[in-house]
Amino acid sequence: MKGRPTAGEYGAHAEADIVRVEGDDAVEALTSQAREVEELFGNLSETDVAGLRYAPGKWTLKEVLGHLTDDERIFAYRALCIARGDTHPLESFDENVYVAGAKFEERTLASLLHEYSLVRAATIALFESLTEEAWLRRGTVAGYTASVRGLAFHIAGHELHHLRVLKERYLTMLTRPRKELPRQDAV
Repeated sequence: MKGRPTAGEYGAHAEADIVRVEGDDAVEALTSQAREVEELFGNLSETDVAGLRYAPGKWTLKEVLGHLTDDERIFAYRALCIARGDTHPLESFDENVYVAGAKFEERTLASLLHEYSLVRAATIALFESLTEEAWLRRGTVAGYTASVRGLAFHIAGHELHHLRVLKERYLTMLTRPRKELPRQDAV
């Protein structure tokens, strides 16, 4: 389903991320971005990512990937609820609690990337299955009004935000000598 969301189809907090999404097709954006994420993380080793964070208190690379997967699951669930006509308000979630509870650092990068790919495929399948009516349906999410289309663009925009941070803050660290990198045990 093509068409960009307009104000009122997503939370104001997501606007800066949604504007980063190119084109007017959320499914196309999600498909393209999946290839980028899979390539980016697929080219990293366990040694590269183990405990790597760009500053104390920031998430590790594995935690960022796990967060992207969790966030997508939650926003796809919200989109499903609204698309099916569920009118119950959908609650917010605390991403820091989710990351802390997931223990992503204890998993392999390969398993996190595999899970990401499966969730992305399911999200795309959901969005591709929707009628135009369902795509435009609106509901209440975390206190704001959102359309299914707005939530789809939110997933893509949120991922673009994290990809930018990964490239600017994390990947540049991998070119420096290892002793200069802040490790998990230094936090």
